[in-house]
This record gives sequence, structure tokens and C-alpha cells, in this order.
Amino acid sequence: MHCTRKVTSDLTWVGADDRRLSCFEGVYGVPDGVSYNSYLLQDEKTVLFDTCDKAVFEVFLENVDYALEGRKLDYLVIDHMEPDHAATVELLVRCHPGVKIVCNAKIQKMLTQFFNYDFSSDILLVKEGDTLSTGRHELTFVMAPMVHWPEVMFTFDKTDGILFSADAFGTFGALNGRLFADETDFFNDDLNEARRYYTNIVGKYGQQVQMALKKAAGLDIKLVCPLHGYVWRQDFGRYLEKYQLWSTYEPEEKGVLIAYASVYGHTANAANILACKLCDRGIKVKMYDTSVTPASYILSDSFKYSHLVFASTTYNNGIFVNMEDLLHDIVNHNLQNRKVAIIENGSWAPASGKLMREEISKMKNMEIIGDGIKLLSALKEDQLSQIDALADAIAESIRG
Repeated sequence: MHCTRKVTSDLTWVGADDRRLSCFEGVYGVPDGVSYNSYLLQDEKTVLFDTCDKAVFEVFLENVDYALEGRKLDYLVIDHMEPDHAATVELLVRCHPGVKIVCNAKIQKMLTQFFNYDFSSDILLVKEGDTLSTGRHELTFVMAPMVHWPEVMFTFDKTDGILFSADAFGTFGALNGRLFADETDFFNDDLNEARRYYTNIVGKYGQQVQMALKKAAGLDIKLVCPLHGYVWRQDFGRYLEKYQLWSTYEPEEKGVLIAYASVYGHTANAANILACKLCDRGIKVKMYDTSVTPASYILSDSFKYSHLVFASTTYNNGIFVNMEDLLHDIVNHNLQNRKVAIIENGSWAPASGKLMREEISKMKNMEIIGDGIKLLSALKEDQLSQIDALADAIAESIRG
């Protein structure tokens, strides 16, 4: 049976939720599942915007057939070729022979890479600024390379002001019957997963996101239809403000993220004492044990907070494994503009502090606060003054 929802009188959501997926892209845990969004426009010509992951193809196809109401499918617009949105293109074309595929040249090339099917006779190539009339609606195409693949484009319905934004403005989490962001308490209940989605999937490409946002600013947008998560019909400016911060690597909040890696609890103890002293000074603190919490959550909050503390024991003459992986992940996602403090531990040859500084130095505009704290196995009473001094330095920097 079909499961669809109306976006407007002639635009229907025909996507599907996947609550059985435990690991998105084989990397990111999705305890609340994920949605794969697709939209069908009923005009003089019918237009489907993107397809779905193969895991939900049967539900998706039922939804498309129901929304078509017996009509022929005229156009399939492909905005993004990643398989969670395009794995079922060939199956859809076989079910709807004669459908024209609207795409750019890079998408056309990727179709030949992902499929052995010959789409050449079905392709309608478009480039920046091209338009397509479907009757009442006029579509135009906006290239958005590296948001977050090189072939990505947005489609804008100039008639109703609808932006089909590919992976931009998406979020982790199944829709669970809801379609519009205003049907949830988004900024309290969903923002963390939206940030985790952006920072891990798109976060590396802030400059390219900025270019896309500047293009979007020239459009009269009334609704935003992403490929994951909710449709935006109100309060989109608040979400756009978050994208502006994330894509320019500016923190959302003044506060401290403390991430620690501890084998027998001594490094964790020092991190906890620092957290207590920061809270005594009225500073907001978020703590993570890198051995317990997946990196995607810590990376997300590293984009959120203004100050970061990394505390790690030395392990095999290097940084403890999970902390090393986290730092590599943060570096690879291009984080910038943060103030950082270091706590290192080592029983006979402390090395993690120097190596953590080397990783941090690979990022732009990262300021090290203080000289750092060096533990030899465990924090000693006479080192509490160092913790106090570090807490004072961080608090002063935050109040700055």
C-alpha cells in the first residue's frame, strides 16, 4: 500500500523511511533511521525529483504509481547521483519506459559508471540557468558542485518557489509520518541530528556550501525539499543561520567540548576535574569518552562549541587509538577557528601532547590555550594549580 503526503496541491512526497538501517554510508550510526525523499509533480507533464535507496524501492515504486494516478511519467530529474538517491534509477526507467532523465553532464557520466544500462536516448542535459517548462511550472537548474559530490545540482521551481536542494538542508532520522519541520519541535528535538548530518556529510566543503548559499540567496524560496529529513515551509531562516555558521566554521555557542581517551581512568580523572572547575566558573561543558562515543557525535559538537580540550594517554609512543582517529576525522572535515587546550599522559615517555598539537596545527586558525598539562601516570595534588590555571585561561578566553 502507498504511503504519501502532499507538499502542495500538485506536489507529493513519494519517498520512504528506513528504520532498519543502523549505519549510514557504513560509517555513521543512525539510531532513529533515515528518510529517503523523492517528490512527484503533477502538471501538464509529470516530473519525479530523484529516486530512492534500493532498500526501500518497493514502497517507493508503490508511492510513485499511486501519485501518478494512472498517468505516464514524463521526466525524472536527478539532482544527486549518490546511491542512496540514485541506486534505483535503472529500475524506475524499466518500470516507466520513455521517461526523460533531466541531468547535467557530470550526472550523465556517473550514470555510465554506476549502471550497465544505456540511458543515452533518454537524457535531457541541462546546465546552470537552463529552464524546463512542465505546463504551469517552470523549473530552473542551479549547479552546486561539492555539496557534497561534484555532480550535485539544485532544481528550483520558479512558479511556486520550491527549492529541491539535494543533500543540502537534510538531517538524519526517519520522518515517522511527519513531513514538515514545523510538525516537530525541530530546534529542540532534531537540531543535533541535523548538525551531525551536516558536519559529517558536508562539513568538509564549507567554501562550496557558501557558494551554493549565495546562489540560493538570489532565489525567491518559499519551500525547501531536501533528499533527507523535513520539508521547510516556515522558519527556514533559522536553519539557514545554522548553515551559515557551520559552513564558515564559526561556533554556535561559547562553551567547552572535552574529549578524552583514558585506559585506566587517570586521564579521565584529570578531564573530570577540569570540567568541574570550568562549571564552577559558569562555563558550559560537554564531555565525551572517545572509547565509548562514536566520532560522528564528537565531530558534530566540535563544530558547535567555541573551545575544545583534548586529553589523551600515550599509547605505543603515540596518541591513544580512538583519540588519534577522532583528531584525524576532525582534521579531514576541515574544522577551523577554535581555541584548543591539551592534556597528555604517559607513564615513562609522554608523547601524545606533541602529536596532538601536530594534528591540530593542520587546521586553520586554531589557537592553543596555555602550555598544556602533562601527567606522569596520574594527576598529583601539586598539579591542581595547573588545572585551575587552565580553567581560568579557558574561562577568560570565553568571556573575552
